Amino acid sequence: MNTDKFDMVAKTFQGLEEVLAEELRNLGAENVEPGRRMVSFQGDKAMMYKANLCCRTALRILKPFYTFKAYDADKLYDRVKEYDWAQLLSPEKTFAIEVTVNSDNFTNSRFVTYKVKDAIADWFRDRDPQGRRPGVRLTDADVVINVHISGSEVTLSLDSSGTSLHRRGWREAQTEAPINEVLAAGIILKSGWRGECPFVDPMCGSGTFLVEAALIAANIAPGIFRKGFAFEQWADFDRELFETIYNDDSAEREITCQIIGADISPKAVAIARENLKSAGVAKYVDLQLKPLSAWAEAPAGGVLVTNPPYGERLRPADIEGLYDLLGNKLKHVFTGYHAWVIGYRDEDMMHIGLRPSSRDTLLNGSLQCELREYIIFDGDRASFRAAGGSTESRRTDRPFRKARPFNKDEKFDRGDRKFGHGDRKFDRGDRKFDRDRKFDRKFDRNFDREERPEQPESENPLAKRRNIKALEAITGKQPRISARKGWRGPKDEQ
Repeated sequence: MNTDKFDMVAKTFQGLEEVLAEELRNLGAENVEPGRRMVSFQGDKAMMYKANLCCRTALRILKPFYTFKAYDADKLYDRVKEYDWAQLLSPEKTFAIEVTVNSDNFTNSRFVTYKVKDAIADWFRDRDPQGRRPGVRLTDADVVINVHISGSEVTLSLDSSGTSLHRRGWREAQTEAPINEVLAAGIILKSGWRGECPFVDPMCGSGTFLVEAALIAANIAPGIFRKGFAFEQWADFDRELFETIYNDDSAEREITCQIIGADISPKAVAIARENLKSAGVAKYVDLQLKPLSAWAEAPAGGVLVTNPPYGERLRPADIEGLYDLLGNKLKHVFTGYHAWVIGYRDEDMMHIGLRPSSRDTLLNGSLQCELREYIIFDGDRASFRAAGGSTESRRTDRPFRKARPFNKDEKFDRGDRKFGHGDRKFDRGDRKFDRDRKFDRKFDRNFDREERPEQPESENPLAKRRNIKALEAITGKQPRISARKGWRGPKDEQ
């Protein structure tokens, strides 16, 4: 048995588990097992680095290190304090705690955070003559500890990612409510598209689908734009190994397919262009200022993926008209396409007027949405099938499940009250929006406050990678981090 291999957990969104599992298998992970909003797997240190750098549908990569049972807060405190924390921390280090709770014994995630923090701090105070202990920081902590409680089972893990992996690092600006990068990549991968045919987003907004599609087509790792990962602060970080993995571009390829995006908003198109340039893929994408109504033709045999407005800021007549128009364009302009549309309200999606070949419930931000696939063919369904056409989905994440016709009497054809996942509201198994995401939002808001490193003038930053010495030589400047309130220098980090 190879003792260098260890267990890991990759977190993701509901509905993307199978896609992430396939990504991990392709990277060489072992014993890959999809779960609920997570995938467990095994690998060595190189595998952990690759998972962070290369997985398009992972939010975090966790390394479990301590498991025990606790039925109340006192037992939780005692068991946490029993661990030898000198293996992971020192009084000079900082740490943050992320908590996910699904237990009748522990109903307050903030209280759990305090008990774990107190146990770690007290462990160091009891052993240090001056009573020193590691500091707690919500952002840029040296060590991020994930606490997962299910019933009485408690698992402590090291978060090897730090900031959520959907924070790719290429986004220069955004429109209102842009789709999450992990979700966008997951939808594209679900569609089966890998760059072998045209890709179109006629309502591209800030260009998230376009950037992620270009990165997929070029096989560029999504993590190369990030300024860092949490594992780089660990005592056993192998810099030489990571730099070797990071700078290996042998699998990258030229994009030969058409990638086309458009939007009615000049501001959105300008933002999308900046994002494409920041990701180094602007030359591969045909970006246009064009309303949906102006689409009269499209390259043959492509894939369309789009995230239309959900009507949160539009009048009902406007949103109904938009979805009517979308359905019309799908039928008459995008014949021969597989179209994937993510929407929020069933009553809006029904205005598309086409029968979906597959449907999935996905979370977009705080909204429970549905992803629908439409196979667009010319004429009526009977004639299409008689001519040898197939209405089966081309999706790759569920190869053994055939598409099922839509039954209007079943709401979402799922067999339960609303979205077909066995509980009342958001299929979360807890009170509202999933407490681990609540921490992510808090963590990521602080990330947004940071000043981004200056971008090089070149349209293709990929050539420079993230070698700090190379960046200094090219730009004459080191990457900058904005001064936080009360921050005076490196000594404040301790």
